[in-house]
Amino acid sequence: MGTPRHDLDDPEYAAFAWGRYRRILKGMALVALLVAGIAELVLWYWLGGLDFVTASATFLGVFTTVMLAAALMGLMFLSSGTGHDERIEDRLRDSIDLDD
Repeated sequence: MGTPRHDLDDPEYAAFAWGRYRRILKGMALVALLVAGIAELVLWYWLGGLDFVTASATFLGVFTTVMLAAALMGLMFLSSGTGHDERIEDRLRDSIDLDD
């Protein structure tokens, strides 16, 4: 019996890894909602009342920025943690001259 594979080709491990990724994103969605709400409160405190367009653009901009960062970082850790990064073949390794 060989060593168990811990990569996304193993369906059981892939389900575990993607489930963990979704849980992290759900938690980050709550954090993003909190941060966007705090940004709205800070702007309301500094500027007074906000019109609907300013308030919604601020909220959506902050929320989307935090979620995009969380999604990309999560995918980076998913790729690294599942061994996918080590399996990549670098075909240009021998053709690059690093002596210059």
